[in-house]
Order: sequence, then C-alpha cells, then structure tokens
Amino acid sequence: MRFSLVDHIIELTRGERIIAVKAVSLAEEYLADHFPTFPVLPGVFILQALVESASWLVRDAQDFPSRLILLRNVKNVTYKSFVKPGSLLRLEVSCRRLARDDSDFEGVGYCQDMEISRGKFGLVHVDPADDGRVSDENARIAAESRKLFDILR
Repeated sequence: MRFSLVDHIIELTRGERIIAVKAVSLAEEYLADHFPTFPVLPGVFILQALVESASWLVRDAQDFPSRLILLRNVKNVTYKSFVKPGSLLRLEVSCRRLARDDSDFEGVGYCQDMEISRGKFGLVHVDPADDGRVSDENARIAAESRKLFDILR
C-alpha cells in the first residue's frame, strides 16, 4: 500500500515552519481494519503525517537533495482525541534545529481548532550508497519529489 498523508501544504516558512492538511476519507484502505465498526485514523498515521510535513520542510530548505529522510526518534507524543473520516487534519510543524544530516521538530495536529496530537521528533537525512546507478535513481526521485511538492503547494 502506497499513500501520502499530506494532501496540501497551506503555508511554508522556509526552514522554520510548515502547515499542511490531510483530508481523512472513509475510502482509505487502512480504515477497514482500524476499526471496522468505529473507523478512525490510527495514531501512528497522525505521527507519520507530522513527519511527512517536516520532511517537506527539510527538502525545501535544502533545495531537494537526493537524500532519504527518515524518522530518527520520537519524544513526548500525546493523543487527545480521534480523527474520524470526513475530518480535516491540520498539521503544524516547527523546526527546532536543521542541519545537513539531521533535524529536530515539534508538531501539533488539529481537527478544527481542537488539538488532537502533539509531539517532538527527530529526522535523519541519509545519503544512499553510490554505485553509479544509485545517483541516477536519486536524481529521478529528487525531481519527482520537487514536482509533488509543487503540486501540494
């Protein structure tokens, strides 16, 4: 299953802050199992939406390098309510530190004006091994990421 948990970037202050949204639809595959009689967006997906938002902030700030951006750590995550189908999840992520190889963020998820989730997390920015073919593939992925970013904005 391949999906994106960021549907649109509403606001971006380069290297500092991003506000994005995820529209939760009953048609999304994972809701069939979580939970069949009371479908809600899994908490780990709320966290992943915050991580994806932060990843877009990193890509933009570093001019879309050919690097993997992976979750390094998570701290103090809280969940206060459910996100049901038909909801719009607003993701507000602030950069606490941004370096070439890693970064730290604080993120909050809201439905309407109600805080749903909050947490701190770190990302690591990894250069894949280069064997000649990897460079071409990384360049292609970076170009596709830039196009998707333009669509989301």
